[in-house]
Amino acid sequence: MPGTRLQTPSFSRLSAVSRRRFLQGSAAVMASLAATNCRQNLAGPPAGGGANDGTLHIYTWANYTDDGLAQAFTERTGIPVVVDIYDSNEVMLTRLQAGGGDAYSIIYPSDYMVSEMLELDLLTELDQSRLTGLENLRAQWSNPAYDPNNAHSVPFCWGTTGLLYNREASPGEPTDWDFLWDNQAKLSRRITMLDDMRETLGATLKSLGYSYNSNNLAEIEAAYNRLLELRPHIAAFKTTGFENELLSGDLSVSMAYSSDAIALTLEDDRMQYIIPASGASLWTDTLAIPATAPNVDAAYQWINFLLEPEVASAAVERLFFATANQAAFDLLPAEIQNNADLYPSDEILAKSEGIVAVNTASTDLFDQFWTEVTSA
Repeated sequence: MPGTRLQTPSFSRLSAVSRRRFLQGSAAVMASLAATNCRQNLAGPPAGGGANDGTLHIYTWANYTDDGLAQAFTERTGIPVVVDIYDSNEVMLTRLQAGGGDAYSIIYPSDYMVSEMLELDLLTELDQSRLTGLENLRAQWSNPAYDPNNAHSVPFCWGTTGLLYNREASPGEPTDWDFLWDNQAKLSRRITMLDDMRETLGATLKSLGYSYNSNNLAEIEAAYNRLLELRPHIAAFKTTGFENELLSGDLSVSMAYSSDAIALTLEDDRMQYIIPASGASLWTDTLAIPATAPNVDAAYQWINFLLEPEVASAAVERLFFATANQAAFDLLPAEIQNNADLYPSDEILAKSEGIVAVNTASTDLFDQFWTEVTSA
């Protein structure tokens, strides 16, 4: 209810709810959510379009909503929630371009994907008069370069991309991306990289001293060749699903988003997350309304709900992502505010960079090289 703080576990190792547990317990979660008019669909989006049946259909990353969040929204508004999951921006974009845009009223594109979707006219221009709580955003997200004045999206959360490793299974303590190449023989078939073109090729670019967002075709080709060198030693390209193997020691190191990595470090003391010293991806995931959304009214209510400081801070405590909401940050316990994995130092952030849309020639080369690497 308005003004009532959602009950959450403390931010501790014992209470951590990792994406690994979320996926393992999906059957139980599904049963629970069905009883509260909320559903997490981990099998993929529905085949048909989305006539407005009064339900809010959401397409998002895993672990960005949970039954507590959706149930609180339903109790507040009377609107049932259905959540479908994707594991990369490109999967989401492909789904929308294939006609799935009329199935969803809320999506969670990352910063660079917002720019790409704007060029394709896939997003609704937001009516700022229908939004409440934009003043709660941290200063750096009040007018982001990827979407000036948040005209088509609202920042939801942010984080970094780095290396998550098992202290007992790793041949050493990584400090930078070079660790993977310097130790490739010892790490052979014990590495996973993100199944994300811009992230993985971007990290490889960074390891060579180049920008994640290089438009230099020679630099992109150099990154491709370097990643191809490492390819025989990569067990898999995975955005999710690496956690059990990392915990068991079958994997030594996984490239991971900070939100996933932190959950695992809280669950098991052997797990350690590092932001590479040369810099990493600094990502922002947003809330946006597709241009063909079937339930725009519900979409605005969902965005306003998540902009409420009490709601946003409670979600941080349960789901382990960094909030772009300053008022929500101010409500967090000191141990979360001071968690360097969640909120890195200014020195580390200065070396990191957000992923932005590159030019057409670079995009085509990224696509070509990514296809070749992942199919090798």
